[in-house]
Amino acid sequence: MSDKRKPHRRVAQGLALAGVVTLTSALGGCIGYDGDFDRGYQIDEQTVSQIKVGATNKPEALALLGTPSTTSTVGGDAWYYIGQKMHRALAFMPVQMTDQHVLAVYFNKSGKVERVANYGMQDGKVFDYVTRTTPTGGQEPDFLRNIMGGLFRFG
Repeated sequence: MSDKRKPHRRVAQGLALAGVVTLTSALGGCIGYDGDFDRGYQIDEQTVSQIKVGATNKPEALALLGTPSTTSTVGGDAWYYIGQKMHRALAFMPVQMTDQHVLAVYFNKSGKVERVANYGMQDGKVFDYVTRTTPTGGQEPDFLRNIMGGLFRFG
């Protein structure tokens, strides 16, 4: 082989090697990727078993379970611990919910645990407790109609 072709061959081999290194490093991030993950409160049966109906009060429940995801605002005093099991096929794909559970702790008027319930997807409708959107005002046609009507109303 002539000396003139050796530099071109080395450049081609170097580019091929760089391409292989780039491809393997990009795919290396996918190795070991587990698309299943948990979001929110994950129930620990051992901890929940320590909650005693009629005996455990709010501070004790708070110490055992932690801060609730949300609390009731209507019709009694209840704490809700919400958790979801999620799946993402690939790192850049959208997330899909595979399971959702709600641990509900109901309190009586004296602040003692009245009942503990564990609701799953089979118990009702799946809901999105974190929408990550904030509704904005001014989108309603009545709002615009009132502004436009007020502009031409004199006296």
